[in-house]
Amino acid sequence: MELRQLRYFVQVVEMGSMGQAAHKLGVVTSALSQQISRLESELSTRLLQRTSSGAVPTDAGLAFWRQAQLAIRHADDAVRAAQLARLSGHVSVGMAPSTVAVLGLPFLLAMRARYPDIRLHLVENLSGNLAAMIGARQLDLAVLFQVEAGQRWSVTPLLEERLFLIARDGLAGMPAGGPLELEQLGALPLILPSSPHGLRALLNQAFARGQHQPNVVAEIDGLAMLMDAVRAGLGATIQPGAAVARLLGEPLAMTEIADGGNGANGGNGSGTVCRPNLLVSLCDDELSPAGLAARSVLASVTRALVTEGRWPGATLHES
Repeated sequence: MELRQLRYFVQVVEMGSMGQAAHKLGVVTSALSQQISRLESELSTRLLQRTSSGAVPTDAGLAFWRQAQLAIRHADDAVRAAQLARLSGHVSVGMAPSTVAVLGLPFLLAMRARYPDIRLHLVENLSGNLAAMIGARQLDLAVLFQVEAGQRWSVTPLLEERLFLIARDGLAGMPAGGPLELEQLGALPLILPSSPHGLRALLNQAFARGQHQPNVVAEIDGLAMLMDAVRAGLGATIQPGAAVARLLGEPLAMTEIADGGNGANGGNGSGTVCRPNLLVSLCDDELSPAGLAARSVLASVTRALVTEGRWPGATLHES
């Protein structure tokens, strides 16, 4: 027996007509009649007497109608009670600068829509710093690019980001075509984050595999300042597509980077240099209900952004 069958039956009794009840409920008359018939079959008794002028309840139908009204009221009361006791609390979430550029606002909006009583603390920092903050219980969850073994955390692979050579249109020394091998960069001036940055470590590994020496002319750890330098024509950079999420319409060229290897240590098997994105949180028995809700929303928003093509260069993890 389903709650909608009770609602259907009560509506028919109150309207005295299958057709009028179906119209008010927004269903076709045949579907309404079918549900009433299923209800009568389950109860093994006739609830309605069909007549040329409409439908009237039998004695059994009248008795059932009174109790059905009570059951519907109790169900509606339960819904209101759940709505009044909405999930609340506090949750802290960390994202790297490039991640927050594409994921931050959609995540905030989704949390506001689904859990308006949860107070969200969003932290923008380098991936390594965010990992340390989770370890110190200063964050509940974060999107990280790598996780050291032995941590008692919940780790879910989210997506992989392809890396791109990004430069101002017309920058001298920019190689033509693409995807580009690292050896094609030659003496092209590069502006990269410094060595402690996870992206720089990934790039260093890719350069080392090909035995190439990059021409790094500046190291800038802040994404906004780094992209300002690139837009000013001071050099090119290698970043995920998310780095330009806030720069749509800017005179920037993006060319996919490949390392020409077998995809190890950051590749995806085709030689393309990729950066994994991992949803990392405290283990489930430490995470609050608000934290569990935020983790679910973050994963859902991420999937939507990638599926809708709003996360440049991102591919959802196969699992």
